[in-house]
Amino acid sequence: MSKQYLTLHTLESAHPSDIYALAPTKSRLLSASGSSKILVHNTTEPDFPLVQTVDGAHPLGIHHLVTAKEGKRAASVGFEGRIRIWDINEDGTLESAGDVTDNNKPGDAWAIAISDDGAYLASTSITGKINVWSLGEEGKPKIREYETKGSFGLCISLSSDGRFTASGHENGSIYIFNNDSGRLAHSVAGLVHPIRSVAFSPASKLLAAAGDARIIALYDVNSGEQVANLTGHGGWVLSLDWSDTGEYLLSGSHDSKAKIWRIETRSCVATHSHGDKPLWTVKWLPKVAGRSEMFALGGGNQAISLYREAAG
Repeated sequence: MSKQYLTLHTLESAHPSDIYALAPTKSRLLSASGSSKILVHNTTEPDFPLVQTVDGAHPLGIHHLVTAKEGKRAASVGFEGRIRIWDINEDGTLESAGDVTDNNKPGDAWAIAISDDGAYLASTSITGKINVWSLGEEGKPKIREYETKGSFGLCISLSSDGRFTASGHENGSIYIFNNDSGRLAHSVAGLVHPIRSVAFSPASKLLAAAGDARIIALYDVNSGEQVANLTGHGGWVLSLDWSDTGEYLLSGSHDSKAKIWRIETRSCVATHSHGDKPLWTVKWLPKVAGRSEMFALGGGNQAISLYREAAG
């Protein structure tokens, strides 16, 4: 059974270079690219107007940008290695809330994930180490370190229930850490090739992981067992994001395609092209009363495309 989504709006030439990250709140969509700016668009109006441009956020460009589910905090990391924290004001604009200060070299911080409540932030590194900082304390101190086998950590995810941290690595390894005990819970059977994206389901029961193997693997978080493979992409899988209900998984690939997978049937129910360049980032927009299901795509064509579910 397929699902139909309609192109709602495309923001052409949104950035002057590849768009690497999209991060939504209930009323805004943040975007970042190889340029130094963060853009904030209003998703409550039909033409998605630009409401803020944050100049010079990271001088060498931005590769990761995340928002907390509760919508009051964001974080970004640039190619210079600095992590910046942002408060999200009532009007949806960003205001600097300082930096994580004990990392300042390229490679010290790569992928980042923020907890649902915005209280803490986790980051991978080129050495494989996973660092966790408290954002609610003065000075944003490091509160935890996880050691891996030393392979570059390309992606990271925090479970909504706060219990787990997962990381994917250049050597194909995938690790699930228990935040309560501070120990490794599972070193799961990886996909041999680099892992580009990991994402916990909203109920924190499944972990999706994908990368250069072109396969999306689903793992049971409690047992570490691999329970499914989703196949169909013709290129590296670069981005994964779960719908609010956990019924669907959105994926983006180097093959320029976005796919929507129904988890119950382990099947692809929709495919959309995003030009002919890599699709670096895919994100569902939070479910809002009175609004159709929506998602956004960003990549090498420098445009942001927004889609909504067709009326049944």
